[in-house]
This record gives sequence, C-alpha cells and structure tokens, in this order.
Amino acid sequence: MGRKGRDTCRFPAARIKKIMRSDEDVGKITQATPILVSCALELFLKSLVGECVKEARLRSGKKLSPSHLKAAIANNEKFDFLKDLVANVPDPTDNDDDADGDSKKKKRKRAAPTPGGQKKKSAAAAAEADDEIGEEPEAEAGEEGRAKVVERKHSIQSLLLNDEEN
Repeated sequence: MGRKGRDTCRFPAARIKKIMRSDEDVGKITQATPILVSCALELFLKSLVGECVKEARLRSGKKLSPSHLKAAIANNEKFDFLKDLVANVPDPTDNDDDADGDSKKKKRKRAAPTPGGQKKKSAAAAAEADDEIGEEPEAEAGEEGRAKVVERKHSIQSLLLNDEEN
C-alpha cells in the first residue's frame, strides 16, 4: 500500500492513462505523465470551484448552481475556453439563490439504517474501489519517479499561484 499524504493526487492515474490511450494521436506515455495530469486537473478544478464559490457568495447563495459556474467562467479570462460549454446555461439572476427550487422539490426519505450502523456499498462503488486498488502514484512511478512528480507538482502549483496573483 502507498503512503497517504500531500504528494498524492485525488484523480486515479490509471484512469487518466486509459483516457489518454484512447486518443490515437497520443504516443507513448511515461509513468509520471498521468500523475502530473491528475495534479494539474486537481489544481485547475480548485481554481474553478473557488471562483464559483466567490460568485455564490456575491449573490448570497447557499448552494452552487450552474449559473454560478457560468458567471465564474464569464468573469475570469482564465476560463474563456469554457464559454462554449456553458452557453446553454441560463444567465444568473439574483432570485435564483433565494429559492434554490426547494419549494418545488419533494424531500427524499432516507433508507432504513442497516444493522450495526454500517452503510451498504453500491455495486458501482464497490467496483470503483476495486479498480482503484494499486493506483497510488508511488506504485506507478517508483521512488525516483515519485520525487520528480512531487517536484513538478510543486512547480505547477507555483505557476498557478503566480498566475492568480497577476
């Protein structure tokens, strides 16, 4: 088992490698590449969600909605390449956050608790957990490769932080 800590990324490198291999234009993939893509994706999403949270707070919203995402993308040049993806999302309005649609939706009932207080795993969650076993970056890259990945991750983080300051 790999060590859990600051050096691991949240997205499975094996799945990223599989997605990369599905593109016929991609040649050989080194072991560190999916790990770096995973870390870069994590940092990108952190930045995007942070902007969405700012938009929600500006509108006194309690929940993030697609309109917050659209506003965050529209108000930040860094995310211009995503504008086509949110073109069909309704424009944000101030009264969207007040109602949140809760009055129209029915509340779902919770399932009866299982004996012993343990939650049951769905078949999909169990299969996903089985897929992710052994996908730790340390197992894929080895000790030398892991050190390079950590170094590159920190350089990516510093580049993104410098970009946010400018």
